[in-house]
Amino acid sequence: MDRREIAALLAYIGRLDPRSIRTDEGEARDQLAQWHELLGDVPMATPHGWDARIAARQHYRTSPYQIQPADVVRPWESYRRNRLALHWDPTPSADPDDQAAWTAELVGTRRAVAAGIAQPAYAPAITSSQEGINPRLQARLDQIGSCIPPAARAALAPFRPARAAREAAVAQGLPDALSVRCEWCLAPVGEPCRRRRIGPNDGVRAITPRATPHPGRVDLAAQQAQHAEQAQQPALA
Repeated sequence: MDRREIAALLAYIGRLDPRSIRTDEGEARDQLAQWHELLGDVPMATPHGWDARIAARQHYRTSPYQIQPADVVRPWESYRRNRLALHWDPTPSADPDDQAAWTAELVGTRRAVAAGIAQPAYAPAITSSQEGINPRLQARLDQIGSCIPPAARAALAPFRPARAAREAAVAQGLPDALSVRCEWCLAPVGEPCRRRRIGPNDGVRAITPRATPHPGRVDLAAQQAQHAEQAQQPALA
C-alpha cells in the first residue's frame, strides 16, 4: 500500500473505531508514517480474495482492542501461506536448458500466486476414466494385461517366490491366501507367511519369509471365499 491507500485504510478504521482517530496533525502524520512503514508490502486488495478492510473489520468483530498494523499483517501472511499450500507448480514454458529463465518463471509464478495476482495452479486429478485413451496404448495394455510384461514377471519370479506362488494360485482359480491374516505365524494381510529359526536356548534367532503360505492360512482363505460366494447368491424363497 502507498501512503494514499494507508490513509484510506486509516479513515475506514476510524469509522469502525473512533478511538483510532488522531486529531492532532503531528500525531496523524506519525500514525500514517508508522502504518506505511509496516504495511508498505501489504496490498490494499487483490483480485483473488484479499482486502485489508475486511481484515480490519474482522479484527473488530472478534476483539475489543484497538487495531494495530500486526492485526493486518497476520491475516495477510496467512493468506499467502494458504495460497502457496494450494499451489502446484506448473511446468514452466521456458527452455529447461536455460536454468536462469526456468527458475525465474517458476519463482515469478509463485510470487504472483502468493500476492493474490494469479490463482493457484491445482494438481491434476487422477482419474480412472478410459475415455479418449490412445488406441495404440490400449492395444499394448490388452497385450500385456499388466504394467509388468509376462517376460519380466517370469524373470522376477525367482527373486520373489512368495509373490510368484500367490500369482500362480490366483491364475489357477485358487483363493488368495494372502488376503487373510495367518493364524499360525500372525503374518498380516498382504504379507507372506514367516518361518522362525529357533536357537539352542529356544530363543528366536531370525524370521524369514516363506515362499508358500501355511496350510491353515490357505484353508481360511478358501472358507472366506466360499462364504463370500454364498452371500452373493440370491436367497432361496
